[in-house]
Amino acid sequence: MAIADNFSVATNGDIRYTSSGSNPNYTVLELHRFLQDKADDGSSSGDDLVDITVDTPSDRSTDNIITLLHPYNIDDATAEKLYDGSITQDNGDTLYSGLVVVGSLASSTTLKIIQNNTFYDPLNNGKVIPFWGTGINTDPANNILLRCLVKTRSGGNDIDGKRIRVQARKLGDTYSEFSATLDVGNATAAIFTNSDLNNQSSSATISAFTISNTEGFQELDIDIDGSNEEYYSQWDRGYHTINELYEYCKYIQRGNSTETIHGIDGELFRGITHEINYTSENNGPFQEDEVLTFSNGATALLLALDDQGTTGKLYIQLLTGVTPLNTNTITGGSSSATATINGSPTTRSISPVFIGNSTGSSIIGACGIGIKKSTLTSSDQLFDLSNTLIAPPNIVTFTVSGLISGEDRVLVAPEDNGVIEVDQFSLNTALSSSTETSVVINTTIPSDTPATGTIRLQTNSGVYKRLVYTSYSGSTFTITSSDFSSDNASTSNNVYISYIDELANSTSVSFESVYSSDRNLFIRVRDGGGSPIKTFETPGTLGSAGGSTTAIRTSDV
Repeated sequence: MAIADNFSVATNGDIRYTSSGSNPNYTVLELHRFLQDKADDGSSSGDDLVDITVDTPSDRSTDNIITLLHPYNIDDATAEKLYDGSITQDNGDTLYSGLVVVGSLASSTTLKIIQNNTFYDPLNNGKVIPFWGTGINTDPANNILLRCLVKTRSGGNDIDGKRIRVQARKLGDTYSEFSATLDVGNATAAIFTNSDLNNQSSSATISAFTISNTEGFQELDIDIDGSNEEYYSQWDRGYHTINELYEYCKYIQRGNSTETIHGIDGELFRGITHEINYTSENNGPFQEDEVLTFSNGATALLLALDDQGTTGKLYIQLLTGVTPLNTNTITGGSSSATATINGSPTTRSISPVFIGNSTGSSIIGACGIGIKKSTLTSSDQLFDLSNTLIAPPNIVTFTVSGLISGEDRVLVAPEDNGVIEVDQFSLNTALSSSTETSVVINTTIPSDTPATGTIRLQTNSGVYKRLVYTSYSGSTFTITSSDFSSDNASTSNNVYISYIDELANSTSVSFESVYSSDRNLFIRVRDGGGSPIKTFETPGTLGSAGGSTTAIRTSDV
């Protein structure tokens, strides 16, 4: 259909799209040609009030850069019907910029344009169904997914510096985003998605997951080295798999999301973009999840706060504007706290899915993502707020099964040449009081020692006394108060860890430890009570995948 059939020009300069329905869109060059064609007419006719007697309506710099000369103008609705270039009008105070999105999509996807931290679509609800739907003015042969105009200047002011972000977030496909600064002519954004093999659960299934998150600054010892790392979340996947946690985070960010995270629409959430040191804080502290304003005009969401009095660190997601600068003033939107940036902010790369990537069986986390350490395995990788790789330890389990609850006594100890290694360690500090609370040995306690448990210590009478320890550090076990006043323990007496040392309370018993290298174990099971058996003894190995043994019950009646 000819462009003249769909546009009108009023005497006041209003250029408007007059048709409805699925009529074609036109390039900005076609609009210019239409106006110039009318301008050379001897007299106007119909609803196109342009002829040789009026001022020149438009100017062409290139095929993609058109300027409407005052008073000629288009409105937002008409701009939706144009593409492949820019329209400048109102003596430069209004600009509609050209956007071309190239790439490939795994399936039909509604691309979203984010401008000034909101969904671009001046006339409709751009979050749900923007005017371009799943794509207009496409060119599959040239991998063009979308061409349209975006209003980037209004009333003489650039809208967020003419910056926009195009994103594709369809559940079941990989996510993609591309940031661009528009101007006259066309700017290009590239979007590529594939089917996400680690995200094939339905939206209804994922919505029923019982997964929780503690938001804000967290100190966690993920690698169990005795020193906390810092994160801005602590996700607890409960009984769900680590991949289901990944799916749940994608669900929060999905297109048309109804979820919120850190106080904002999940579809607008990206994760930490910058780390900022500050000083000279007043009226503090800042509040996590508040919107910060910087004196360079930028705004940001405060995801985590490490407050140290009048100094500290902010971990933010930049919402609008450009990266704040050294010495910029920071103002809290809710707290009214102020501070001064100390040094250049550190930029962090984001992941299309804010939690990071999934291999299907493990997570490779994005910067600052914390996960409850008891739900991690050694194949997971996290990055703390300093963007340092943190590798969770390999926590392994050794199990003794085939037991009778309440009857079998089980001992698992270090093994050497087929017997208990009673001299695994030697005592460094003598014990003689009635309230001893620590046992110090002659070496550093091995890192694969269970966090809590029992040890056996040789007293001077030759008895190997069972002691419960609640923690350990260096070469010291912290034990529950124990009496050595009547049977002392001298230095150099034997000490060993009894990895399991209990009366069975079920048909199997086990212990957990952090794997460092294979450990040889000696296992003993005895039952001389209601169901007496001959003593069961066997060697075992705690390896990188754990270990187990089953007691052989040979009757002793």
